[in-house]
Amino acid sequence: MRYNVFGRTGHTVSALGFGAMNLPGVPFEQARDALNYALDRGITYIDTAAGYRNSEEIIGDSISHRRSEYFLATKTAQREYEKAKEEIDRSLKRMKTDYVDLLQIHYVNTVQEFQKAMGENGSYRAALEAQREGKVRFIGISGHRPDLLAKWIAPGQFDQVLFHLSLVQPFALDELIPVMNRLGMAKTAMKPLSGGFVQPVEKAFRYTYSQDVHTMISGMVSVDEVKENLAALEREVEAEEKRELESMAANLSAHNCRRCNYCSCPLEIPIPDMMISSVVRRELGLLPKGQAFYEKHKSKIVSCADYEPCREKPLCEEKCPYHLPMQRTIQETAATLA
Repeated sequence: MRYNVFGRTGHTVSALGFGAMNLPGVPFEQARDALNYALDRGITYIDTAAGYRNSEEIIGDSISHRRSEYFLATKTAQREYEKAKEEIDRSLKRMKTDYVDLLQIHYVNTVQEFQKAMGENGSYRAALEAQREGKVRFIGISGHRPDLLAKWIAPGQFDQVLFHLSLVQPFALDELIPVMNRLGMAKTAMKPLSGGFVQPVEKAFRYTYSQDVHTMISGMVSVDEVKENLAALEREVEAEEKRELESMAANLSAHNCRRCNYCSCPLEIPIPDMMISSVVRRELGLLPKGQAFYEKHKSKIVSCADYEPCREKPLCEEKCPYHLPMQRTIQETAATLA
């Protein structure tokens, strides 16, 4: 296991972090065993959030007795001071700890959300207060707009950023990471498999592992998944392999979607998932989770071409800050499903 100094926090963290978002979906004993096995094998970064159902409780019940062995990161999606303050205290109680190493202002994707969180009665004030009280060591932010995150962190108010970085979403390398490096910030990459769409799994992990980040979090729910993730990172990525992986990323990111979720579809088609997986589906095929996604949404996708309100001007596209050809992508996919 490689270990990196986590930016200006000065703490050392494992290059592979344990993402606990999906633990509520498996039996407690399985989740407990996965967490403890991860710690036993040297994973020292645990990531969760108040909004991940009972993930925080699972962590508290499973590994709180080993608190000195891991760097604990959680998140609040509240934007108001009082609600965030309550949520922070609730998170500490759930995880059976007096402090978290990192509290992130969660899923900030619009200017309006950022301004509200950073306002006089916003959640950032609650985070600062908790930091003064010793409940929080460091403060970070997470989001899906690397270009906006780069602007928001410039004043130096955050210690860390959690961002997408994968074979299908390499955009943070150009839009965000250079700013973070200038500020000496802690860099956490998420979704190396982009929510279960990207394959081959080993190449996906090794791509993110090879990039300029301190730790990457992978959503693991079993001992076997921890083993698989660790096995993919047993050896360092050499220069030739890195060039190959970066060439793959340049091809697989041609969709250009950042998953900011500004778009919305009246037919309830999950457009970001479709955009991001479209090139992978065509070039490499999908993992079982990705195949199940297309089966689940097949009827909606096929009906896009006949949806009258979008015939002249697609409702989704006018909301996209990157002006992506969403309707064309959906209808091209529909032709392969019909």
